[in-house]
Amino acid sequence: MTSVRDIIRAPHWSTDIPLDSPHLRLDVLAERGFVILTDQDPPVPDEEFRSLEYMDWKSGGDTHFAPVATADGELDCRGFWKPGDERPDKNGRFTSNAARCPTLVAHVEGVGANFGRVRVIQLEPQDYEQALRSIHRDDNNRFNPDGEGWVVRQWIELTDTPGAFMILMEQGPDGLPDPATEVHVPLYRGARFVVDTQRLWHVVCNPSATTRFALISSFESGPALDRWIRANLPAV
Repeated sequence: MTSVRDIIRAPHWSTDIPLDSPHLRLDVLAERGFVILTDQDPPVPDEEFRSLEYMDWKSGGDTHFAPVATADGELDCRGFWKPGDERPDKNGRFTSNAARCPTLVAHVEGVGANFGRVRVIQLEPQDYEQALRSIHRDDNNRFNPDGEGWVVRQWIELTDTPGAFMILMEQGPDGLPDPATEVHVPLYRGARFVVDTQRLWHVVCNPSATTRFALISSFESGPALDRWIRANLPAV
């Protein structure tokens, strides 16, 4: 099988993103950098995410995004750090897409934590080797004031894409993804998980013949997010 070290070489833009900083982090994510939650039940109705306005924006493969919450409520796929109006990925404002997806909006608000970017991703099929070419870490905490909550991301898988999975890896001492730490998170309709995507290199492999849709939401770490995560952990 192809290894990530056969594809990713230094220097890589992800290696410049900070790993250590004086921000509040959650103990529930400390060990592995991600946590699997109970499934979304019932699943989000198809018409809520298929009817959204999508924008051509590439991240982790052949992707389009439908912004549901942005820095200023405009349909924009960029981060919250527009020149002259730089902000941390928090205090998101709902866009015109929000009126079309009330279930997604209710979910985001129901977490009770400060949220930033909320987007539905549309990913076309790509095999394992193709996916590895787009593996990366996210710059979630640019302009995030020291001492405030570390921004992490939550996924809800909206469609069934047989065989799809998220690839996660820790960063090695050389700044590149460490294949010895590789984990695969199965992606099926209703799957939910929270990932520290600034800590973990990540990308999705979609070897199916169908387009994949998922909700990606940024949340600030703190007591509210911690309570919500723990309330949604699978029973032991």
